[in-house]
Amino acid sequence: MSKRKSGLNVHGILLLDKRLGVSSNRALQEVRHLFNANKAGHTGSLDPLATGLLPLCFGEATKVSGLMLDDNKRYQVLVQLGVMTDTGDQEGVVIETKPVPKLAIDDINNCLEKFTGEIDQVPPMYSALKLNGKKLYELAREGKTVERKARRITIFELKLLTSSEQLISEPELLSLDVYCSKGTYIRSLAEDIGHDLGCGGTVKELRRLAAGQFKIEQATTIEQLKAMDQQSLNQCLLNVDKPLEGLPAVQLSEDQASCIKQGQCIVLASINSGIMQSTEPDTVRMYKETLFLGLGELSLDGKLTPKRMFNL
Repeated sequence: MSKRKSGLNVHGILLLDKRLGVSSNRALQEVRHLFNANKAGHTGSLDPLATGLLPLCFGEATKVSGLMLDDNKRYQVLVQLGVMTDTGDQEGVVIETKPVPKLAIDDINNCLEKFTGEIDQVPPMYSALKLNGKKLYELAREGKTVERKARRITIFELKLLTSSEQLISEPELLSLDVYCSKGTYIRSLAEDIGHDLGCGGTVKELRRLAAGQFKIEQATTIEQLKAMDQQSLNQCLLNVDKPLEGLPAVQLSEDQASCIKQGQCIVLASINSGIMQSTEPDTVRMYKETLFLGLGELSLDGKLTPKRMFNL
């Protein structure tokens, strides 16, 4: 997230269809310039090689960007078998090649089953994870390789999109649909699948199709945004509370809202029995009519404590 000294207080979320060849930060700055927004951030970067859905948060929406990082994601990836690079994608330097064995659809599906469900995945060296305060990709660029601990991730769905005919004509290319949990590295997944098939692999193309509740069909390209006037641009922004729709909501009176805004706890006279999901305090959305106030913690005894306030 970054701030600029002068500009407009723009609040909302824009779903960008990131184009090929630009970093997520550059894409963010291009859109931010169009809105002349004071404050902006993205919700998990896409490599320059990758295209697709990149939610951008402006103003008070940056307060929910951390929550959006936890969202499950869906990708379509094209894996090139028989090639291994130092980065795990085609932008890297080729470090090894192997012949691609003759594979049947059943062979590939049996392989994909091994990587479906909860698995342990070793993050790639070319990643933004830190070791002793230094990003792994910085060490990788220095020619260093360090041991990385495997992390538990979940691959909810892993489907082969390549047909039998395509497999015959281009046996070195596999098109996959991947629905996965946060923390999943598609480059590592492509490499692991390639190794299991006996020939290695690397990412040739990658496109993010979904992140949480948001889909690529809702996204707008930078070219489309540049052609819009300011009013049309503003209409592209989703409400700050849109990613929070899965949380229960409570309505507050004028006096209750005033107390909450001052950081005070209040006690609600009655609680909808459907709101509370457990005996522990629930995180809820707080509103005064249609105005979103922020997030609070609601206990079974009706005590509402402000947790994160939004200035809209």
